[in-house]
Amino acid sequence: MAERGASPEVDWPAQPDMSLALNRMGTFDWDLDSGQMHLDPTALEVLDLRPEEFNGTPEGLRVRVPPGEEVRLDARVAQALKDGRSHYGAYVRTRMRDGTPVWTHIQGHILREANGRPYRIIGILRDAAHDPGEPGAGGEQAEGRRRMTGVVERTSAILAHARTVNDVTDVLKDPEALGHLGAVSVMLGIVDGGRIHLVAEGQLGSYVPEIEYTRIDARLPMSEAVRNLQPVFIASREEFQDHYPQLWPYIEPLSVRSGVYLPLIAQGRAVGALGLLYTRDGDFTAEERNLLVALGSGIAQSLQRAILFEQEHDLAEGLQRAMLPRRIPEVPGARIAVRYRAARMGRDIGGDWYDVVPLGEGRVGVMIGDVEGHDTDAAAVMGQLRIVLRAYVAEGHTPGTAMARASTFLRELDTDRYATCTYAEVDLNTGRLQLVRAGHLEPVVRRGDGSCHRIAVAGGLPLGLPPRDKNPGAGSGYPVTSLELHPGDTLVLCTDGLLERPDGAPEAGMHELMEAVRAGPVDVEELADVLCDLVGDAGAGDDMALLLLRRRGTPAPRGGGPLRLPLTPGDPDGPAMARHLIRAAVAAWGAADRADEIELAADELMTNALVHTDGGGHVNVRLTPEGRIRIEVEDASSALPRRREAGDWAVSGRGLLLVDRLAEEWGVEPRGGGKSVWCEFAVPGHAAAP
Repeated sequence: MAERGASPEVDWPAQPDMSLALNRMGTFDWDLDSGQMHLDPTALEVLDLRPEEFNGTPEGLRVRVPPGEEVRLDARVAQALKDGRSHYGAYVRTRMRDGTPVWTHIQGHILREANGRPYRIIGILRDAAHDPGEPGAGGEQAEGRRRMTGVVERTSAILAHARTVNDVTDVLKDPEALGHLGAVSVMLGIVDGGRIHLVAEGQLGSYVPEIEYTRIDARLPMSEAVRNLQPVFIASREEFQDHYPQLWPYIEPLSVRSGVYLPLIAQGRAVGALGLLYTRDGDFTAEERNLLVALGSGIAQSLQRAILFEQEHDLAEGLQRAMLPRRIPEVPGARIAVRYRAARMGRDIGGDWYDVVPLGEGRVGVMIGDVEGHDTDAAAVMGQLRIVLRAYVAEGHTPGTAMARASTFLRELDTDRYATCTYAEVDLNTGRLQLVRAGHLEPVVRRGDGSCHRIAVAGGLPLGLPPRDKNPGAGSGYPVTSLELHPGDTLVLCTDGLLERPDGAPEAGMHELMEAVRAGPVDVEELADVLCDLVGDAGAGDDMALLLLRRRGTPAPRGGGPLRLPLTPGDPDGPAMARHLIRAAVAAWGAADRADEIELAADELMTNALVHTDGGGHVNVRLTPEGRIRIEVEDASSALPRRREAGDWAVSGRGLLLVDRLAEEWGVEPRGGGKSVWCEFAVPGHAAAP
């Protein structure tokens, strides 16, 4: 069958091994999506169920599992699913057909999709009453050994999947594990140079609480175990008092009567020590000692693996951070905040990045992106791509051209990698925002009035992929979307690691993001912290990068501020962008019914400036105190325009005539070495300012 997630799919139902049946181990297969459960013949026998008595669902087990045990088992499974674990185990009291209570051991393996969503559990049902016991041992003693053996097996199985030191300590602090071991307290120390660092202490506790770090040469049982690489068994309170006087004041008020301290040895050296305390008197049997030593060996391997894992992760994360900008420049007119959080993936690192590029004259470029993959190659490609894209925009290339060149660069690297990216260029003087997107998430904008929405940005292919249209005249392949960023507005750019959720629903993550942006604080640094809290320290299955840009200034009614746009000769997109922004501003000022007239007049004035003058100019749009929309086109020519009557067949000469017919007023104002041609339109129903 096709793969589902990281592991190959298993045929339904899972086929039992003959060796399991011979050892009275039955199998179960539970489809979490449909709720169907399959029990093989041995599992039915262990539960003393006839095939016709089982309805194929977990509810069918209730005839053999008492309500209290059912609740405890359900809680154990739910916690394993919530914590993202791949295994769980439990001892459950079940009832035979005649009502006799027996112990049943259940172990489950959880199958998950690639995004972490659990969909199936395959496991084993074992008759715990058939565990091997010593000849002549009583039922209670045999049950105690069974529990102890089971918890060692269960703990070792779970620790095999521990990835961090916290994972190890969480398993050891599990009250259920302590109960099965018969211990009332557990302590875990990690060797750090010539000292032992206490990192976990559960239940009663017994380590010297005032000393988090204890020397290995101290007269303490944990230090002795590490020093001699031998377990320390303490059979009585008198032994605590006589042999370890430094520890006795902390043991005396407790009900502890015996204990064991195990060195955790990996590759011939002690990486830590485990302490277990008991309320019983007497020495430990040979079987108990062997079981505890086996437990210590399993914990040692997991602890060493977790320590190395965290060290490698810290090294990898430091390497990736070194490839990101060391500092974010101060940009007049804007507040910018960035955040980066790595997934807990050992030495594997991702390709998420962000950057801020000051462009001069009040303009700034911001970008965010994600290179496919989680390894050092992805990080290396990320570093090159960030620098190249930064260089292209700093050279003055338009956003679309810069993105197209970056895509070509990545394709020529021949890495078989692709990347998604969003680049935004903001003119903080006018608020003009130009966006270009390469297969990345759509940006989010929070307006100064508190409203929040996603920006529909026309997107191109991810960087590194061959273009769809290889015709040189087809354009860059990365269209530019323009809008206005008003004072007080905040632009939000992020990678998909911020939206990933355990249930695998990206829309749920986007909904949470939008709500958090809408309700979050105005300050961008505080808002960035709030958004990072959406995933938490351990919740992200992917790297996450975040960039916020807030245009400084007092928030005004949407569209209420002046608009100033450049007119550059040879820029075919300039007038179109200007018309788009003018039309949006006109609609925001309540003159949507006159938008066609105003746009046409503005276009005529801009065309005159570009055709009849040299050097381009600027177009200014504002709402006057008298309640009129005023269009001004400035250029560097001192020659004044004049209105003339064009013949019936003339192809030009009607520009100012149209302006004269459309606008309430128009005129020309000399401006030093140039001039400003203006026109005004009344806004219906708009009262003049007092």
